[in-house]
Amino acid sequence: MESKSGRFPFPFQPYPIQESFMEALYTALDQGKIGIFESPTGTGKSLSLICGALTWLRDYEEKKKQEAAKLLDQPEECDAVKENTNGHLSEPDWVSEFVQKKAERDMVNKLKDEELKRKKREERLEMIRHNAQLRYAVKRKASEDDEAVKLLQLSREGVESESHDPEEEGLIVAEYESDDEATPKSRLCDDDEDEDLEEDHVTKNLCINPEIIRLGNVQMMNDRCLEMQKNKHEKREKATDLEPKRRRGDAKVTCAFSGFENLMAMRDEVLVKVRDVEQLLQHGRETHTCPYYSTRMAIPAAQVVVLPYQSLLHASTRKASGIKLKDQIVIIDEAHNLTDTISAIHSTEISGAQLCRAHSQLSQYCERYRSRLKAKNLMYIKQILFVLEGLVRTLGGKVGQNPNTQSCQAGSELLTINDFLFKGQVDNINLFKVQKYFEKSMISRKLCGFVEKYEGSGVNTHSSSKNKENRRTEGLGRFLQTLQNKPTDVSEQQVAVEDKPIMASPMMLVESFLFALTNTNKDGRVVIQRQACLAQSSLKFLLLNAAVHFAQIVEECRAVIIAGGTMQPVADFKEQLLFSAGVTEDRILEFSCGHVIPPENILPIILCAGPSGQQLEFTFQTRDTPQMMEETGRVLSNLCNIVPGGVVCFFPSYEYEKRILGHWESTGVLQRLQSKKKIFQEPKKASQVEQVLSDYSKCIQRCSNAGSGQTGALLFSVVGGKMSEGINFSDELGRCIVMVGMPYPNIKSPELQEKMAYLDKHMPHISGKSPGKALVESLCMKAVNQSIGRAIRHRGDYACIVLCDHRYARTGTLQKLPQWIRSSTHTHTTFGPAFASVRRFFLEKRQRPPL
Repeated sequence: MESKSGRFPFPFQPYPIQESFMEALYTALDQGKIGIFESPTGTGKSLSLICGALTWLRDYEEKKKQEAAKLLDQPEECDAVKENTNGHLSEPDWVSEFVQKKAERDMVNKLKDEELKRKKREERLEMIRHNAQLRYAVKRKASEDDEAVKLLQLSREGVESESHDPEEEGLIVAEYESDDEATPKSRLCDDDEDEDLEEDHVTKNLCINPEIIRLGNVQMMNDRCLEMQKNKHEKREKATDLEPKRRRGDAKVTCAFSGFENLMAMRDEVLVKVRDVEQLLQHGRETHTCPYYSTRMAIPAAQVVVLPYQSLLHASTRKASGIKLKDQIVIIDEAHNLTDTISAIHSTEISGAQLCRAHSQLSQYCERYRSRLKAKNLMYIKQILFVLEGLVRTLGGKVGQNPNTQSCQAGSELLTINDFLFKGQVDNINLFKVQKYFEKSMISRKLCGFVEKYEGSGVNTHSSSKNKENRRTEGLGRFLQTLQNKPTDVSEQQVAVEDKPIMASPMMLVESFLFALTNTNKDGRVVIQRQACLAQSSLKFLLLNAAVHFAQIVEECRAVIIAGGTMQPVADFKEQLLFSAGVTEDRILEFSCGHVIPPENILPIILCAGPSGQQLEFTFQTRDTPQMMEETGRVLSNLCNIVPGGVVCFFPSYEYEKRILGHWESTGVLQRLQSKKKIFQEPKKASQVEQVLSDYSKCIQRCSNAGSGQTGALLFSVVGGKMSEGINFSDELGRCIVMVGMPYPNIKSPELQEKMAYLDKHMPHISGKSPGKALVESLCMKAVNQSIGRAIRHRGDYACIVLCDHRYARTGTLQKLPQWIRSSTHTHTTFGPAFASVRRFFLEKRQRPPL
């Protein structure tokens, strides 16, 4: 079915706001804009994005095809070329004519090549659609297969030495040239380290090799996958080797699911039909082919690539995945937390125990292979060891000793990047060259293999011991400690947790932290958090300016669409992310629409006072008073008496939820609530959320059918918790959403204070308000908007929203609510009129059910 205009294919008759959404999206893509699209949850935003974008893509490709056909038919009428050549008026006519004809010939030849490739690709895909068996028959040009070979091949590990154990050769870094001496390397070498980044999401979701899956641990699965790929290429190289055979060693295992021909065949089949992850896995098992690598190969020819936007926003991961942004369209859905997500992706934390373990392992690695490492490798390894010593020194500890037994003076410190480097006495180290060495030598990966190979046979994964025998027995001692029923003190529990193997080596975390330190001094901060024990102390890098990592995306892409259900406040979003990334105002296109529901189906209320006249103000100073807690209980009791079905009550934090529920239990408020609604509480474990929601839903359905004393259920949740995002409380599941207080972030947090100070210094003041204060309000209202948007999910739904705090009535705060809620919001200074309006709302809905 198409829209009324007939322009956009749609699975059903679209709403007017959906047509407007698609029209605005089409315009933004066609004009190369940065679009900010806000469409409330439940309005078909994702479907509108898909239909609008694919319509533009279809029209764009058709337009390109027509232009190419016109140029091929009449190349002499190439206006673009004539315009360029006519500008050289000072040149002789024969020179201009020659340049023009050469440019025309080049353009025509390029168009012919592109057209030929396109036709071949379409013919091949069409044959696959009709189940034509194209198995290993088509010989593709080397240029078409460069991407596939790059994704499968690992860099060679240098010339093998016959006098050493062949298995150890893979653990030794190859000869390294400095940046000044290095000759240009192939893309294979440049991209090898990036495979570590993309493997994190390979083996967990798309691996079908039983030998790898049974390992369980993500890092071990990733390393095993890469090892099998490496063994396969080594085997291929040795098969063509004409040298005399060497001493036969143990056979190296390769992956049986990575046959090149099978991968290429599945690549073509992936392109002709849209499949989800489960379908890719099933198809891979049926064809005995790796789903991950085959889908990776399909990326260059794909028209639409869907991936988590965390992978898109990280440059190294994007490069590893084969994603090229030049002149592409990027659409980011659910982008309300885009700025925070970019900051979180590029922030990193490492503990004192991990630093000491990395230093110990690298020291033992260097000692074992000292005679076989080249001078450049030894130099950089010693630099890394020196940096690790400096990082541990900033935490008040020393390397070479057990971090669990080293005590530190508790406290926290926040420093700029330069001050932190001076404090650690590592400011004389060129971290950019060290970063380059990490990438080219793959020392992190090799250290992982070294530890896995020799752990338990003399290699200590923690700190250096005096002798070999102690190192061998230390692991046994820790194991015997874990067999005790009760650890003797808290420190032993912490040791047991720390000793739990998460990864073979923490060097990759060290690499990420050092990479973060290469940011400019003003764009990041380092938080030193010292605990009583060095092992529990940590270093944390905070990215303050997310725009520096978003700038490359907006510069390279033809258009970027940022869409979400609650994008307010847009002004702060533009200032912090877009303008700081170099985007001009004229390139930004904003679109915001209302909800599909009629205005009478929603009743937003700002409640300023409770039934006894107590003003509702949940500040840190007043919210813990018995009067405020009891007044909140009375408000909720009255609402539960008149609201049918489900009531969802959001508290600003888990701590306050625990405190107020404890008070209500001691005063009998919970018993009164229980008489009307069965009470449920958001679980602490994510694995229990589905079960709680199922029980909550069944209870409401049972109460509506049985007509018992209870009229439904009451669910206590927390803003920003497991049920404030991604959970739909449609229809009877959420007839009333109650927001208790305003969920402001902890203003005393050093991270937030530094972010506020950064914004105050580098961002302009808007409407006389400092950017730092605006950030705090924005974080609060974004969380509120996400929570209250859970109720309305379709056109026939209806709900009441009660905001319990008089501060919501402030003009600046009210403006940060979504427009479709703000336009219907009523402010009540007393409880009586508010209660009457809620009663009347549900009475009317019961008498006249919505269509």
